[in-house]
Amino acid sequence: MSARAVTVTLNPAIDQTVRLAHLHPGQVHRAHSSRDDAGGKGINVAACLADWGVPTTAMGVLGDGNDGVFSALFAERGIADACLRVAGRTRTNIKLVEEASGETTDINLPGLSLCDADLDAVSRRLDALLQPDQPVVLSGSLPSGLPADVWARLQAQASAAGARVLLDTSGDALAAALSGAQGALPYAIKPNRHELEAWTGTPLPDRSALRAAGQALVERGVALVAISMGADGALFIDRSGALVARPARLARGSTVGAGDAMVAGIAAALLEPSLDLTGCARLATAFSMSRLESGDARRLDPAQVRAWTGDVLIERLD
Repeated sequence: MSARAVTVTLNPAIDQTVRLAHLHPGQVHRAHSSRDDAGGKGINVAACLADWGVPTTAMGVLGDGNDGVFSALFAERGIADACLRVAGRTRTNIKLVEEASGETTDINLPGLSLCDADLDAVSRRLDALLQPDQPVVLSGSLPSGLPADVWARLQAQASAAGARVLLDTSGDALAAALSGAQGALPYAIKPNRHELEAWTGTPLPDRSALRAAGQALVERGVALVAISMGADGALFIDRSGALVARPARLARGSTVGAGDAMVAGIAAALLEPSLDLTGCARLATAFSMSRLESGDARRLDPAQVRAWTGDVLIERLD
């Protein structure tokens, strides 16, 4: 079956989670456990979409020296693997979890350095998959060796084929993609408050300021802006108006991957033409809630999502 959704992750990572009783800098520790998981924002999105039952292709670049954890995830979830393999090893992000306090210390190692030839190879693979109205998720940071306008280039390529790009990135890569210099804007973006503040160059201290920033993007041609606001929910804006969506209950567990699950929920909503802004916000929020409950950045429960969609609290903004 052809892919109904595509995710692109140019700077994936293996998440190595190490659990220990207490973390004391400068001392020797004995870990209770360690596990490796395929990570990266687009990888998480692909896994959530696969759980929901959407045929999904994962694209990106992996080091051929340690790609086994990614191949295993793709095989387990039925995700089509279109990732380019290059010489080297995919970076590892080490997460030191202190069981006494629940605090996590992150140590992100440097990743692969890519070149224009690698990007060209990814672009050719993407070109072979593109379809009109298809959700194409471009997410995460960019690896060293590539310029800041890489997402903008792939965004223009996908848009020219009629696909709908969901962009989730930050910093210079976000600025380049929102500049329109490559002739296209993303269909949807999902920044958090800090990413949007960095892009605007101004503080956005309250919901009114966030809405104004999001509305300006919609007026420029971005069809949907979803701004995650942490415990305050998420602000969804399109040409029909604006609303805030909040979970009906506080979910347990780490927030790692909750934003990626929300992106997956938006992509899933795009595949259901009957859903309006409220329906999209409900589904995306329920995706995020189920990810939090699962305790796994790459897992959600479809039955749970369906049960919770109607419980999401919606506040329309006039």
